Amino acid sequence: MNWEQLLSLKRHGDTQKRTRASQDETRLGFEVDFDRIIFSSAFRSLQDKTQVIPLSKTDFVHTRLTHSLEVSVVGRTLGRRVGQALLNRYPELKEKGYTFNDFGTIVAAASLMHDIGNPPFGHSGEKAIGEYFKTGRGLQYKDALTTKEYQDLIDFEGNANGFKIVTENRAGNPGGLRLSYATLGAFMKYPKESLPKKPTTHISDKKYGFFQSEKEAFLDVANELGLLKKDTDGLSFYRHPLAYLVEAADDICYTIIDFEDGINLGLIDEEYALEYMIKLVKDTIDIKKYHSLQYKKDRISYLRALAIGVLINEAVAIFLENEAAILDGSFNNALLDKCQYEAQMNDIIKISVDKIYMSNEVVEKEVAGYKIIADLLDIFVTALNNKFTNKASNYDKLVLKLIPEQYKQDKDSLYDRIMQISSYIASLSDGYAIRLHKKIIGNVM
Repeated sequence: MNWEQLLSLKRHGDTQKRTRASQDETRLGFEVDFDRIIFSSAFRSLQDKTQVIPLSKTDFVHTRLTHSLEVSVVGRTLGRRVGQALLNRYPELKEKGYTFNDFGTIVAAASLMHDIGNPPFGHSGEKAIGEYFKTGRGLQYKDALTTKEYQDLIDFEGNANGFKIVTENRAGNPGGLRLSYATLGAFMKYPKESLPKKPTTHISDKKYGFFQSEKEAFLDVANELGLLKKDTDGLSFYRHPLAYLVEAADDICYTIIDFEDGINLGLIDEEYALEYMIKLVKDTIDIKKYHSLQYKKDRISYLRALAIGVLINEAVAIFLENEAAILDGSFNNALLDKCQYEAQMNDIIKISVDKIYMSNEVVEKEVAGYKIIADLLDIFVTALNNKFTNKASNYDKLVLKLIPEQYKQDKDSLYDRIMQISSYIASLSDGYAIRLHKKIIGNVM
């Protein structure tokens, strides 16, 4: 892969080639991507989607929205620092007008939308959609779908749904948000389809990144960017190199900031937690300053800032050291998987799993989420299919009035109809999913 091609400014529907030198310096092409994501309704819905604690009653805990903004800030720094080094390595990029800010903006935009396709109720929302089609009433559709279509549903993936949201063609709105292909490439951590499932040691094979409904859009992006195709059955490519930085930004934020949430909520004892955080920041901490901070939140905030800085340095160094392997697809790991602080990060994640992610408050909300998502899927998929076959009851017609027009279009393909509803359910915020479910089951109070 080569950097000039990987930095493509092309957007869906372009008839002329865009060049970096022709961009308006007051609002560059990659900055337009960031703006479009910020103003999208899908991004706004993240304000009421779970990051750590579902439906928390406190105003401190992070939502998917605040998490995404923080990941974007870290991603911007990673991109700028890597970009600065790459421009020195490849002066021809500088001659063509590229700056280190271009790298920073691409990574920031892709980081901003990295969770944009996630369903309500955290990662259990993905599993709940999959379970409905694998073991629930959705199993009835299996024989009418291709194996890949069915796999998309039983292994519903927020990353693939995110790609659908930002690229989906709609009447009068082709190409979704019409983001630059460089940003779309950096967003795709798993540039492959749901089948075949052949576990490998390569990090990009951990999940999949697009549904069958967006296969052509994906191929257009992959071919424009010059992503390397793997020598495997099915559509599977090596990552855009900047996707490693997006992943690192997310890894840094959820590891450190989820841990911070747990401490501030009292789920993790401060003194116990310090034992692990200090190991990360022992070379940069000012002990005198730390002890001068009167409040726990300030002390934890100070450690968090130091820890993020340390891990940013690690990610940048590992990326630049392994750039050649990243470009040829032979770099198999996430950037921080083999960093010098791997053991400390794993310790922090283990504590977060035990004390936060598996706390009663979280588990209770996730259990409720399974029931809510299954019920909503069943009601809306049934109603939309009945409408298509002219068998819609008055009840079906009424419930279809509850969803936006773009999610109930007449589609000849059963897969497309089911995917419309699945994407609609995934678009719901936690709170709205609960309120909608209450109304549908007759609890209108």
